[in-house]
Amino acid sequence: MGSLHRIAVVCGLTTLLAAGAQADDWQVAKDADGIKISLSDVAGSKYKAYRGVTLIKANVAKLRALQEDTPAACAWIHECKTQKLLKREGNESWTYTQFSPPWPVTPRDSVLHVTTTEDSDGSLTRKLEGVPKYLPEEKGFVRVAQVEGFWKFVPKGDSTEVTYQVHTEPGGSVPSWLANSFVVDAPFNTLKALKAKAEK
Repeated sequence: MGSLHRIAVVCGLTTLLAAGAQADDWQVAKDADGIKISLSDVAGSKYKAYRGVTLIKANVAKLRALQEDTPAACAWIHECKTQKLLKREGNESWTYTQFSPPWPVTPRDSVLHVTTTEDSDGSLTRKLEGVPKYLPEEKGFVRVAQVEGFWKFVPKGDSTEVTYQVHTEPGGSVPSWLANSFVVDAPFNTLKALKAKAEK
């Protein structure tokens, strides 16, 4: 029983430490225009996770419609060049996106598996998971190696609290100055453009 107890304690500590690293180690990097961007280190990665939070004067249904209009959504996603829906099955969809990062970085593309869930309180979560092997690689693009994150929409009266959280392994070589800029610019510019579109 002694060894089992020790294993249980170790497992419990490991779980607590992992949860802390994922959720509690967020540092605010930018707070402007009603949008707060926070960053967190990710174990085993040189790229930080980012989280953006804002309040948008639109209901969840409108925001969902904007998100699910895959080609048009490219207009408000940071550095998005083109985007298309590959497949939709019930609450799951697969999308392909090409990005145009600034020189000298090679253009990136990504394939995402998006799973949408609705809660009884009217909130909506769209889980984002990179599936880089879903499509053959495109010439002239570096496939984003890993994406993990989510969009969460929570009703707040006549508005919606929007959270956009992602950790990305961009693949290939990315200068540290650009990586550090991207983790702030990507959520900030994306949320700012979505907010402007939704509140029109």
